[in-house]
Amino acid sequence: MDASEIRPQLFPNRFADAVGPGAGGPARDQCRCVGYSVATRPSSVVFHADRQDTEAAGWRHLLALIDEAAADGRTVFKPFVELSAPERRQIVTLPATIAKLTAVKHLVLYGTNLVRIPLEIGAMTSLEVFEPYTSHRLHWYPYELTRCAKLGDSTVSTRALYGNFKFRPPFPKLRALTRSAEADFNALDPGTWGCETVRACSVCDGPVDGELRQVWISGLVATDVLPMLVNACSAACVAALPQPHPGYHPTPHTGGPRILQPSAGD
Repeated sequence: MDASEIRPQLFPNRFADAVGPGAGGPARDQCRCVGYSVATRPSSVVFHADRQDTEAAGWRHLLALIDEAAADGRTVFKPFVELSAPERRQIVTLPATIAKLTAVKHLVLYGTNLVRIPLEIGAMTSLEVFEPYTSHRLHWYPYELTRCAKLGDSTVSTRALYGNFKFRPPFPKLRALTRSAEADFNALDPGTWGCETVRACSVCDGPVDGELRQVWISGLVATDVLPMLVNACSAACVAALPQPHPGYHPTPHTGGPRILQPSAGD
């Protein structure tokens, strides 16, 4: 066949309608804290310590959008499309009120400035499609995401993930145990614990009030292997976790540079 007869193949942009307005400045901050290759991989990493400004206009707008979506029972939720670029940059986590979105089947978080997903996502029990694609500051997900039993499709930027198979960046070091005398579980430092509040065990859903055991586990969620943070109430709940996905660290672990991972690309 003559080269002039070859027609270029066009691929549709699945996220063409998932991008909000661009005027007003940048919509997100740049992040290279996990690197982007074996050569740029850091020896250690820490959680993003950003705290959500709950007085920001973007936060108040997002709260209203969630209330609206919960009231009308919509099945597709693309909240960031309706926020201005400055508002999108103000959002570093989602409100706990996403727990009300029990009818949502398709959640689009394309190109956001999010650094964490709240534990309450586990209450979105109708969720079937999860798309946080190009949200490059999301390096991990809460174990509660596994409670979304209907979730069957995901689109995640895997190069941004802790422990991803492409170049195996490290995981933040976790404390093995803390007691309530040392920390208020409703007012945690996200730079240390990855979140600002822990009220219930990721495994048994019982109260976390005497001790907190955090571990990492890499597991298949929908179509992607995700590094997930487990907030467990006891050693028994850590022991009850499933086997991690093949090709990743073979047991739940506490992260840090000394954790041995399979070779990049394995």
